[in-house]
Formats: sequence, structure tokens, C-alpha cells
Amino acid sequence: MNAEPSSKRRPLVLLGLGAFAGVALAAGGLLSTDPTLGSLPDATVARVNGTLISSEDYGRLVAGLESDTRRAASEEMRKRVLDRMIDEELLVQRGMELGLVESDRRVRANITSTMVRMVVADAEDRPVEEADLRSFYAEEAPFFTQPGRLRVRQVFFRVRRGEDDQAGIARANEARVVWIGGESLEDVRKAHGDAEVSPIPDALLPPAKLREYIGPTALRAVMDMTKGEISQPVRSGTGYHLFLLLDREPERVPGFEEISELVSKEWVRRAGDRALRSYLDDLRARAEVVLAETEP
Repeated sequence: MNAEPSSKRRPLVLLGLGAFAGVALAAGGLLSTDPTLGSLPDATVARVNGTLISSEDYGRLVAGLESDTRRAASEEMRKRVLDRMIDEELLVQRGMELGLVESDRRVRANITSTMVRMVVADAEDRPVEEADLRSFYAEEAPFFTQPGRLRVRQVFFRVRRGEDDQAGIARANEARVVWIGGESLEDVRKAHGDAEVSPIPDALLPPAKLREYIGPTALRAVMDMTKGEISQPVRSGTGYHLFLLLDREPERVPGFEEISELVSKEWVRRAGDRALRSYLDDLRARAEVVLAETEP
């Protein structure tokens, strides 16, 4: 697998500590080295302590400057670009001399993130056929299955800090009896319940959305209910709840055409993950790694 960085991905790093992010790019082969000190090889614009700066990199940065300024670069501007590239290379080389790659966590993090992006981008840029996406969709049907939706109403009974918990559950049980007996939801709320902090929308909601309104404990209770059932009092952090499950839709797997974009994105994400794992496995296979016999 050839995941070495191309010249197209070489960023221009300005003076300062941020310049050392270029260590990852230099180490990856972006800037080639030439031990000779004679005339410059073709397609290069400068040599800095034996390291060559390519004409392609220089031209790309000049073109970027012209795009930003919307005018042709003058000789002075071109010289400024080249000077900045030389300054960057000098800082990178000095940073490596000082051991920043080994000692500075920010430099190491920049190198790591750059390498990860490089490997992943190479895999993600590869085109994929629709037939492969359809096969992936069929094989991963459980992943693309959408959970069923629930339409739930509730009566809430607040238990304030310091109040008797038993009084709250007694109110909830009393309200449940009259609700089961045929009293309307609004009448039960008015006579027995308290105002809800975040009222549940009167609509079919996926479990993840319903969880935002009632919390994880209450959601588990609702998931175990059958359509038309009024729950036992359910305790939450703020009080008790009575739930009525009005409607329930089963889980479903959307058709490929309906979620083709999602399928493609998931394919790309996993392709990047696989490429990174393969790249790391290859690096480990070629490296000498010695582990301590006991953990520190």
C-alpha cells in the first residue's frame, strides 16, 4: 500500500511553533534530500542544508497566493513565498535537531494526526461501485435498521428535595386508578399531576429522541409496554411518571435508494478504518517492538 504523502498535501506552515507541524510532512518524504552541493536538480527552486524544495510546491503556493489576492504575484511576492518556505524548512530542521519530535507532545500529535489523515484519505478517495454498496447494505442490514418509533403521553408527579417520596408515589398510584377507570388524560393531569419541564411531543418519536424527554430509566419502562397500556409509576430523578403508550411502529430497514448516501458514507468510513489498521499492522511488522515483562 503506497500511502506516502503527495506534494499536493503539503501545507504552508507559518513561523512559530506551528511550523513544526511540517515535521510530519518532511519525515513522510514531501521534501526530498540531496547530499550534493552543486547546481540544483530540475524541478527544484532551492536547497536548504541538503533538503530540496520542489518547483511544484513553490508554484502551488504562489498560485494559492494569487487566488487569495486575485492578482498576479509580483516578483517581490514570489520572493516572499520562497523566503517563507525556506524559513519553514529551517525551523523544521532545527526542531528535529532539538528533538521536538520525541519531546513535544504537540509536535507528536501533529505528526500522528497528519499520518492518520494521509492514510485514511488515500482509502476514502478510491471510487466505489454501486454494486459493492448494495452488497455492503445487504450484509450490514442490522446496522442500517432504524428503531421503531413510539407515541407516548405522560402524567408527571414532582418530588422535590426533602419531600416524602411515599407521598409522590401515592399520588401517582391514585391518578393511575382514575386514569384506568376512564378519566381523560387532561383531567388526570389537572387533578393529580404537575407541569412537565419538557413536555413530550404528541408524535411518533424514535427511542433516542424520546430518551431526551424522559431519561434512560423511564425509556426502559416504556420500551417494555404494549400499545394502550398505562404504566406503573416510574421513578426518575425529579419525580414519578405515568406513561400511556398510544402507538408503536416496528423497526424497519429503509430501502437502499432511501439511504444510499448514508450507506456510501459508512462504506467510506470503514474503508478508512481498514486502511489505517492495515497500515499500522504493516508498520508493526517491520518494526522492532520490545515490551516490558511486567506493566509499569
